Amino acid sequence: MTAIPEPATLTYGRNRKPAPNGRRRNYVNPGSTAESELVERYLPLVKTVVGRVAINLPSHVNLDDLNSAGLVGLLNAVRNFDPEGGSSFESYARVRIRGAVLDELRRLDWVPRSVHDKARRVQSAIQELEQKNGQVPTPAQVARALELTPREYEELLEEIRPATFVCLDAAPGPDGESDSDSSRYDTVADESQENPVDVTARRELSRMIAERINHLPEMQRKVLALYYFEDLRLREIAEVFGVTESRICQIHSQAVLTIRAYVENLECDDAA
Repeated sequence: MTAIPEPATLTYGRNRKPAPNGRRRNYVNPGSTAESELVERYLPLVKTVVGRVAINLPSHVNLDDLNSAGLVGLLNAVRNFDPEGGSSFESYARVRIRGAVLDELRRLDWVPRSVHDKARRVQSAIQELEQKNGQVPTPAQVARALELTPREYEELLEEIRPATFVCLDAAPGPDGESDSDSSRYDTVADESQENPVDVTARRELSRMIAERINHLPEMQRKVLALYYFEDLRLREIAEVFGVTESRICQIHSQAVLTIRAYVENLECDDAA
């Protein structure tokens, strides 16, 4: 197979004349051989992303549907990637693929409403405790606020685990509930667009999330880093720390709900 250049050096890159009306041209022509070869090169990335999401899904979810959605996300990444944006193509493609897979899951609405309700209950408790105490609440504090024993709270985190693997991407509606038809990929900028307001909104969201992560307990920070940035599966993270996979799931759920509660608190303050 002919070697495929990275998108930054493709024919339709920096040396190509600007498109009419100031619009950025594609870095590969849709339907071209270069596009097909680039998609083929990164197909394993689709399988990796889908595989990581799938470990948290019930058996009735059709993985073929998720792979198809991930492939669409990869194709969109190939067509919209801008090497001048400051990120690598693989990082950009991973976000687009995962976003497409999560959008498909939301469309399928595979998480029972009762699970969403319980996840929102935990998130609300975290929000109230953080507003009251001015710091990230501990699991023990959240359990007391929910009038649960530590063991019951751990079981609750395990039960709501499916919702916590998509909730960071779910856009809250006016009543605070997640809108299954939209996501933060819709309400925050698509990086392929040049709109400065959208770019600023995405950067601000990233800044808020990064700020909250820095204030999380060390164990939660490490779990998020290993899962989202080092591509380790939950089972592998559990082996690193010498604990059960269930325990890692609970830590992940607590961390994600804490981040989401923080972001929504800030959004409420801005809207006030």
